[in-house]
Amino acid sequence: MSVSINLRYIILLGCTAALGGLLFGFDIAIITGAGPFLSKEFALSDLGLGWAFSSLLFGCVVGCFIAGRLTDRYGRKKLLIVVAILFAVTSLATALAPTFTLFVTARFLAGLAVGAVSLLSPMYVAEVSPPAVRGRMGTLYQMSIVVGIIISFGFNYLLRNAGANNWRWMFATGVAPSAVFFVFVLLAPETPRFLAMKGKFQEAFDVLERTSGTKSAQEQITEIKANMHQAAATWRSLLRPGVRRALLVSAGLAILIHVSGINTIIDYAPAIFQSAGWKVDAALASTIIVGLTEFAFTLVSFWVIDKYGRKPLYMVGSLGMALSLAVLVITVLGGWFHGPIVLTFIMIYLAFFSACIGPVFWTLVPEIFPNDVRGNAMIVPVLMQWGANAMAVLLFPYAFNVIGKALTLGFLALMALAQGIFTWLYVPETKNKRLEEIEEYWVSSKHPVPVE
Repeated sequence: MSVSINLRYIILLGCTAALGGLLFGFDIAIITGAGPFLSKEFALSDLGLGWAFSSLLFGCVVGCFIAGRLTDRYGRKKLLIVVAILFAVTSLATALAPTFTLFVTARFLAGLAVGAVSLLSPMYVAEVSPPAVRGRMGTLYQMSIVVGIIISFGFNYLLRNAGANNWRWMFATGVAPSAVFFVFVLLAPETPRFLAMKGKFQEAFDVLERTSGTKSAQEQITEIKANMHQAAATWRSLLRPGVRRALLVSAGLAILIHVSGINTIIDYAPAIFQSAGWKVDAALASTIIVGLTEFAFTLVSFWVIDKYGRKPLYMVGSLGMALSLAVLVITVLGGWFHGPIVLTFIMIYLAFFSACIGPVFWTLVPEIFPNDVRGNAMIVPVLMQWGANAMAVLLFPYAFNVIGKALTLGFLALMALAQGIFTWLYVPETKNKRLEEIEEYWVSSKHPVPVE
């Protein structure tokens, strides 16, 4: 296929959807710095602190389910507008919560927005990006998550001495990025795949023409029509052979990405550093270093994901994460679990995740599903990754402080290793493939899952 890519316009659309990732990262990480102050404010136990952190994640489970059910009816753009409004409202509600029960309720509702955007934004990026740059555009989404995390860490540090209500100001800062996201989504077009699903082929052609040129747009519209199933997508559609195989692979990746520890490391970074001998101020300052490490290595992924492919990066990243966690276990057993050593290997762990796992997951998952069922199908991996995330974050304080650091970190290391093995055995390579081509690839494979 001959493609004349309008890279500036594609980047604009990718950045628009990626702003949802910024809010995703911001809402996930803003509680990181607020955690020590919340514990004092509401006198929380280990499980109480875990509930404060994970309440948003349980909301994410519900949010991604609702978004998945509605996106093929109302479109990606309309739901992203609703999500932007919900982000702003729940930021204020969390900041003003007078009791722990209302705080948890507000965080749960914020999770609806995070869960929805985690499904909608990657889907939007996948559907507006030409194959040659789709990996890089997916990386923009992961990069924006990291930027959101860095911004939240920065606000946490700046507001740490803002008085008894410092944690309330931390949550209130989420209103500003929500407003920016709202404006950008209003100005963005709907995705060509959704427009085609609704029979709006001329509008779909116009978007494709602007991103890829006239000739490529004509070829893509023809291919989309040929691959568009006539019946409306239902849950039964997910049982088609190709879709079923894709679901199994995506579900495995969704669970493993969180039981290998990424959100527990990010969310509880200050608590981990404090357990390694850091004071509160130093622990909060170190989270900024963590965020900058994530950002720097996400930039690495931007340049290599479309060159080396999804599968090799995932395998290398999983092995690197497993080894860095294994070294942390050794430091615990040897009595060397102290400030600089802990920070160093957490940074190495995050470097492998940021360069290899995070961007690939959010790029690969929406790529592997057919156009007509992508909304419903995306519910499965996104819901499962939020469920695994919520349970990991809920139980981590208890496991780390009661069961023990070595066993907890050792379990995460084993899960990271399992992630690499699963990828080697079952994950296909989707680099430089059109979405319609990937669909046919799953269906035509004679193997349980296609492996290149």
